[in-house]
Amino acid sequence: MRLTTLFGITLSLAIGIGEVTLPVTQAVQLRDGLVYFVQPPTLVEATTTYKEVDVLSATYYFTINVPENAGESLQKVTIAQKEGSENIRYRLDDTRAFIGTRDRKDTQLKLGSVTNDRDTRTVSVNFDPPVTPGQTITIALRPVSNPSFSGVYLLGVTAFPVGEKSHGQFLGFGRFQFYSNRGSWWFR
Repeated sequence: MRLTTLFGITLSLAIGIGEVTLPVTQAVQLRDGLVYFVQPPTLVEATTTYKEVDVLSATYYFTINVPENAGESLQKVTIAQKEGSENIRYRLDDTRAFIGTRDRKDTQLKLGSVTNDRDTRTVSVNFDPPVTPGQTITIALRPVSNPSFSGVYLLGVTAFPVGEKSHGQFLGFGRFQFYSNRGSWWFR
């Protein structure tokens, strides 16, 4: 059982036992000011337009559902490369986000800062304004190119609610398998 699910169940039981009701728009805020989603978003899908190595025009899509009962708007998403033999570099100024899915794009969302921490291999995408609960959104992240080395690349996705001290909740991994499109004559 995922930790976020266990936290949500525990929170629901505590609220039910204590006969406390929370408005749908109120997030969980601890005494130290740390803000959590009541119901965290979910990573619906992570896909790429091209699975071959060295492709220059690929786009990585991350589709996230922010549930109606999230309790707080989505402020930021981080995408951290956890596995893969090569560090993926991105065209941060070409990052886009929109309501809907890769195949059903709707309204484009306005983004705040989009940054990359090379030491942690993490891209941070900020929404300005934050994404309100009850929406499915997709982030389109453009690499400079797909990795040069084939293999599995895992990109961990974490969502942060609005708040000065917000707790990021891990949503899962986007798993990308890149294949070599070159036939090497010495391995035949």
